[in-house]
Amino acid sequence: MCRMLGIVAAQPVAPCELLRDAPRSLRALSEVHKDGWGVAVRTHDDWIVHRSTACAARCAEYGGLAERVETTLLIAHVRQRTVGEVSLANTHPFRRGAFVFAHNGTVRNVAALMVATSPARGAEVAGTTDSERLFAFVLTHIDAAGDVARGTVAAVAALHALGDFGSASFLLSCGARLFAHRLGRTLFTLARPGATIVASERLTEDEGWREIPERALVAIDADDAQALLAA
Repeated sequence: MCRMLGIVAAQPVAPCELLRDAPRSLRALSEVHKDGWGVAVRTHDDWIVHRSTACAARCAEYGGLAERVETTLLIAHVRQRTVGEVSLANTHPFRRGAFVFAHNGTVRNVAALMVATSPARGAEVAGTTDSERLFAFVLTHIDAAGDVARGTVAAVAALHALGDFGSASFLLSCGARLFAHRLGRTLFTLARPGATIVASERLTEDEGWREIPERALVAIDADDAQALLAA
């Protein structure tokens, strides 16, 4: 299992609390989820993705990044490996052009994903995780739809149609919106003034975290708006 964090904000925010300082920050959670960390930061019209195979709690690079980063859009991940060795290629978030993706769970039937993945997207897979193959599967549906939201909805519908194939909670962003899908692993949202946070669990105490329903797909934009796209 892994832990994920997504942030969407109208103006740049400093997420040091959630990345490093909160009682259940990603840094604290990495004591268990110790097999690498990654933080994708949206800056202007591009992504900067920082990744390491070190445990975030013991990594000076992670601590320094948490201290200084400010952004309107972020996806972060700490890994507890289930499929694939500990390596940089297997460390989330993964990036393909404008898209960034992180996954929490284990897909047991990877073959079913790959059958429904385009050769072009399949060829982009660099590591050995089920997670990166799930990303390729989702991108295949986005390519076919010619639209990010419609394609993500189609990908989620196709996942649900596969039946009991494992768990596929994920965060996906194209740089404009954040898509959060829950299947088999919990996801929660928290609305703060001007920002929305999505996380695998409640990272802070005494705030109004709301659980995303199982099998739901939610789209979140910079106006602090959430839309249920599928369930």
